[in-house]
Amino acid sequence: MLELSPVLGLPPDDVIFGNSSVMGKIRQKLEKAAGANLAVLLRGQSGTGKEVLAKLIHAQSPWRSGAFVKVSCPAIPGTLLESELFGYERGAFTGAYGVKPGRVELAHGGTLFLDEIGELDPSLQAKLLQLLQDGEFSRIGASDGRRINVRFVCATNRSLEREMESGHFREDLFYRINVLAIQLPPLRDRRGDIPTLVDYFLDTYSRQLERPVPALSRHLLADLARYSWPGNIRELENLMKSYVIFGSEEDLRAAMQPGQEDFLDLEIPSNGVISLKKVVRAATRQLERKAILRALETHQWNRRRAARSLSISYAGLLCKMREAGMPPTRGPRACLDVVAQGAS
Repeated sequence: MLELSPVLGLPPDDVIFGNSSVMGKIRQKLEKAAGANLAVLLRGQSGTGKEVLAKLIHAQSPWRSGAFVKVSCPAIPGTLLESELFGYERGAFTGAYGVKPGRVELAHGGTLFLDEIGELDPSLQAKLLQLLQDGEFSRIGASDGRRINVRFVCATNRSLEREMESGHFREDLFYRINVLAIQLPPLRDRRGDIPTLVDYFLDTYSRQLERPVPALSRHLLADLARYSWPGNIRELENLMKSYVIFGSEEDLRAAMQPGQEDFLDLEIPSNGVISLKKVVRAATRQLERKAILRALETHQWNRRRAARSLSISYAGLLCKMREAGMPPTRGPRACLDVVAQGAS
């Protein structure tokens, strides 16, 4: 039976790295990077396990006795992120009734994990650069600076090189965080590790939920090995949670491959005449709905990240969601009926 590591709730190393050669190389890089007092940049698609590796770096580093503090850059609005990062003094702004240390201070002597740093507000990139350069920062409203000793680990699923070209990410900050870079592969590039991950997730969630489940059939395991895994390990984990709760292999297959409802359903008029323009418009609307839903699912309903993955503007995505009747803030399951409607 697989056991959770006592350190930060991490899975065992054989689950994290599996048996693939690409992950073996990453293990070697991580072991060397963990002990170095240099910033680490974890790169890879959403769901590839960047946070798990960040915790493992912390656990194997000289800073492991300190705190592991995570900051999700896209999850905190830009107006609040500065105070969350750097803290504030009493009276610094309306509502600042006391002194609040920021997450940078809380990470003193430990590791500060900046998740999805590519989405950090440009106004904060300069302050973060100063922190990386000098180890100094100031709380909002403070006249004096503070020094800290923090290990920086950053993660991104975006091309920071393209972000620099477009002016959305500072070049000097990029070179500060890109000292030790580790690229995580998508799950489809390490398919041999899928059985180990399946066993781990099934064992973990069947114990947590107190729901014993039968092992997956060899036919379903073969389907898992052939699947493209756009959501990577996170998608596999969610599917195994679903299996533990519902115990249905049919549901897993339906989630992994398109059914008949994914094909364009044309209504043929009684006279047999079909307008090609109407067919194209209907098909486009259906495909847009499906592409938007898939992007939202892949990025955990984060609309800004979904818009970037679809190469459209944030405002454009919101407009298309309204046109499709999708709720702007609810989870993807609320939109399944909308997507299945097709052209309307």
